[in-house]
Amino acid sequence: MPWQDNSGGNRGPWGQPPRGGGGGNNGGNQGGGNRGGGNEPPDLEDLLQASRQRLKRAFPSGRGGGRGGGGFQLNGPIMGLIGAALVGLWVFSGVYFVQPDEQGVRTTFGEYSGLSGSGMHWRAPFIQGIYLVPVDRQQTVEVGGGAAENLMLTSDRNIVDVSFTVNFKVKRTPVGENELPNAAKYIFNIENPVQMVRAVSEAAMRETIGAKELEPIITSGQLEVNTLTRTRIQEVLDEYNSGIDILRVNIDRPEVPGAVRDAFADVIKARNEKERMINEADRNANQIIPVAEGDARKIIEDARAYAARVEADSLGQAERFNKIYLEYARAPDVTRQRMYLETIEGVLGPMNKIIVDREAGSGVVPYLPLNELNRSATPQN
Repeated sequence: MPWQDNSGGNRGPWGQPPRGGGGGNNGGNQGGGNRGGGNEPPDLEDLLQASRQRLKRAFPSGRGGGRGGGGFQLNGPIMGLIGAALVGLWVFSGVYFVQPDEQGVRTTFGEYSGLSGSGMHWRAPFIQGIYLVPVDRQQTVEVGGGAAENLMLTSDRNIVDVSFTVNFKVKRTPVGENELPNAAKYIFNIENPVQMVRAVSEAAMRETIGAKELEPIITSGQLEVNTLTRTRIQEVLDEYNSGIDILRVNIDRPEVPGAVRDAFADVIKARNEKERMINEADRNANQIIPVAEGDARKIIEDARAYAARVEADSLGQAERFNKIYLEYARAPDVTRQRMYLETIEGVLGPMNKIIVDREAGSGVVPYLPLNELNRSATPQN
């Protein structure tokens, strides 16, 4: 093969010695075997020979060296070592550890096949998979922090700024015989548990806030809001068979947004003034009503006494009339005269006048008590 060795050495283009004897290629052509000038590419045979030589130097065959030996071959012991190394690597890659607060969910060809407790375990790589689930680890999701997430509408059409946290973990309650464990539900039934809890929690809180008025939310009704929201979140997650247990919900800072804070303060002030006036009216009513009730009871008692007195007087007069009637039946003239005289006495008795009957008798001088009449006529001081 033609080659120009300008460095003066006696080696081929890939570092191999020349195949035949003889002098160097100092720029000349040898014999009639040349196939062109010095710019021709190296022969393919020479490239393959150089590659075989490198492999033989890297992996000796054990049959003795020599440049003219056969091709590269792997003997039995080397093949065994390589196989053992591959098997060991496969076995070692199947070892996994489960922490005390975790459970391992094991799958075989992608299908659930069992749980692994804490400690060291082994799985068949490429055949079995393992998912580590933090079953005893309490996780926290914060909802809020953005302007849109925090603002919620109450039942009385007010806006409240709410941020809250949700604490949850994987359920440890027993399940049915043909039902997936809670750890497996946590892996297979929901794609992103934390994002799922956040979305459901925000929706549940909006539902709870929307059913309540603003004042109890920002004052004394936060415990009830927490309880109702937790119950609603748990109901929704159970519908999805998520295997998640909601531990608690805590509202951090429910307050009125700054844009309407002054107006809300005026509303609170007016409400407090209303309560003050109601309390004052109740106090006055408590003072006036007992007095009025006492006066009413006195009037009623007086009326009852008057009615009893009139009734008794009427009964007495009726009885007297009956007795007079009996006397009248026996002696009408005498009774009539007596009644007439009693009536005249009753009518004229209080008067300061004296009436003398002319027919009482002539020659009889009536006695008139003038001194007594004068005293009775004198006005009393």
